[in-house]
Amino acid sequence: MIYAIVGQDVPDSLDLRLAARPAHLERLQALQQAGRLLLAGPFPHIDGNDPGSAGFSGSLIVAEFDALADAQAWADADPYVTAGVYAGVSVKPFKKVFPA
Repeated sequence: MIYAIVGQDVPDSLDLRLAARPAHLERLQALQQAGRLLLAGPFPHIDGNDPGSAGFSGSLIVAEFDALADAQAWADADPYVTAGVYAGVSVKPFKKVFPA
């Protein structure tokens, strides 16, 4: 099943994000190598690809897991969670319709 994982950053998270980013990307690369990652990326605070010091407000990860509990456990162990980047994370089943 596919799941959407949405992390909401704490205020002024940029320094925390930068410190935890290598470990966060390592986990995403493992999902990608396993063929389970559909897409992932951050939400810039401003309308632009490079928000600079404005930073990010959160992230979206869309990936395949065996069950909701597995997706939630994976999300809960993310370095952005353990480093305090995310104020909260929601995990929801996702049905891909487009592109077919």
